[in-house]
Parts: sequence; C-alpha cells; structure tokens
Amino acid sequence: MAFPESRPRRLRRTPLLRAILQEARLAPEDLALPLFVADGITEPRPIESMPGHFHHTEASLLDECAEVVDLGIPMVLLFGLPGEKSERGEGAWDDGGAVQRATRAIKSRFGDRLVVATDLCLCEYTTHGHCGILAGETVDNDATLEAYCETAISQAEAGADIVAPSGMMDGQVGAIRAALDDLGHEQTAILAYSAKMASAFYGPFREAVDSTPAFGDRRAYQMNGANLEEALREVWLDIDEGADMVMVKPAGPYLDVVSRVAEESSVPVAAYQVSGEFAMLRAAADRGWLDHDAAVMESLVSIRRAGAKLVISYLAKDAVRIANRASANSQTPPQRG
Repeated sequence: MAFPESRPRRLRRTPLLRAILQEARLAPEDLALPLFVADGITEPRPIESMPGHFHHTEASLLDECAEVVDLGIPMVLLFGLPGEKSERGEGAWDDGGAVQRATRAIKSRFGDRLVVATDLCLCEYTTHGHCGILAGETVDNDATLEAYCETAISQAEAGADIVAPSGMMDGQVGAIRAALDDLGHEQTAILAYSAKMASAFYGPFREAVDSTPAFGDRRAYQMNGANLEEALREVWLDIDEGADMVMVKPAGPYLDVVSRVAEESSVPVAAYQVSGEFAMLRAAADRGWLDHDAAVMESLVSIRRAGAKLVISYLAKDAVRIANRASANSQTPPQRG
C-alpha cells in the first residue's frame, strides 16, 4: 500500500499543536461592543429580540462599561434613544442628549482606558425612521449632511474619540471631516460605514431603537448587497474624503466584501456583526440546535480571517469569556489518582 508523501494531519493531532499553528486569532483588543443608552428611563430595559442586551440608563451604562474594561475590550459603540423623536431628528445633535451625556460620563470615569465611538445617524431620532432630512418622501442628501455635521460636532465636544457616520449619504465623510477640523476637533477620528448593505439582518436593531421606516425602505441610500465593485468604490470615496477607518456591515453574509476591502484599503477595516446575526445564533443555541460557544468563536474568527482589524459585535463579551474559560481549562493540571 502506498502512503501519502505529505501528511498535514501530523500538525493537527493535538490541541496544543493546533493552537500553536492557528492562523487567524481573536483577542479582546480586536473587539468593540455596541451599547444602547436611552432618555426617560429609570432602570435598564431588556431588549426582547436581543437577549442579554438593554436600553441603558447612564448608571447602568457605566456599570456595563466597567465590565467591558475588566474584560479587556477596548471600545464601545454608542447608540441613543431620545425621549421624543421629531421630523428632523434634532435629538441627534442635542448637547444634552443621551449619547452626549453618556459619552461625557464614560470619558470622565474611564478616560483613555475605553475608546468611545458614537454612531452618527438620524434614524433613531426621526419620527419617520429614515436616516436623514426628508424632502417629501425622499431623503435630501445635502440637507442631511448639515445635520450630520451638527451631530458630529456635538458628539466630539462631548468627548467622543471616534464618530461613525452610518447613513450612507454621498459626501458625508468629507463634510464631517471639514466641520470637525474647523472647530478644532482634528483629533476626532472618523469610522465610516462605507459598505453598509440594505440587509434583512437589521431587524432586531430596528425594533430596539424603533427605527423601522414609516414608509418605503432604505435601498435608495444603503447598498445593494449583490454589488462588490460598488462597495469598493464607496470605500475609496470615503478614504479619499478622510476616513480614518472603514466598515463593512453586516459582516457574516459579506465576508467576501470584508476580504476585498481589507486587501485594497489603505486604512484599517472594521466589520459589524449585526443584530440579526446575533439573534439568529442565540435563538438556535437556546433551542439546542447549535453549540453556543463554538458557534460564537467560529463566527467571530471567520470575520478576523477575512481581514477585519476590528470586529463590532453584540457577542464581544461572550467571546472574551469563552476564550478565558478555554485558556483556564487548558492550564488546569491533570488530576492524579
């Protein structure tokens, strides 16, 4: 019987060998946790479609951030829920708004131990649920840019390290960069949602912030997920306008986009494992259809393998705890009888 000349299985035969030779790795420093902070509540409210996640008060948000810091996760991404929505979404640039107050509180307590990124959009703040200022039933791109600039300035003045425009308006990065620089916020970074797809996987998030469009949809400004070359054009436009980082969203269904962007981008690439990806995995695990811990790590490592430097995920805390347990178990000395 002839034997194979190459035996790759030799390098997979023990857990330690497999660990040594693992190519893509996931560390706490690779992760960011999205958090929701709300006006007008006195205690945290569970988000039904996202088990384990909450609409936070300022106090409960600080407790959550303390846990994030203890786990070694370096960054949070804040979303705000205003007490009242409006047609134009003025709550987004309210200096006393939920995100602005939360940002000040986090930076006051944790300083440089925690990077604060703030989502920059209007959908959570408008009565109609669209991401910008309306002209009839169409989002007015250039009027929306003015609102985005006001919001960016307000968030930067509150202490945000990073502003993250997510509305997919043309020219948003360039307008925001100029507005920030004009007022002395040249150190505030921009993480651009550059390839944000019109996706079915945003459902739980839209329920969480009550941002489902009252009419129509967002396909006129969010991307067609079938278009890879268009995604690359959007990325390069944002880089040329001054984006410090670019993002692909969602992550899991678009790993090919993450990979191409990571290969071609001249700035770091983030990928957002969105609410629907989280909810799908959690629901299957709760029913015993998936091994929760194994599926969490497999899904996140795959995003890193595709080339994302930063993975934004509702599973960030779970991932660190799973890795910590695995590390502790691997260092447990064998029991001797």
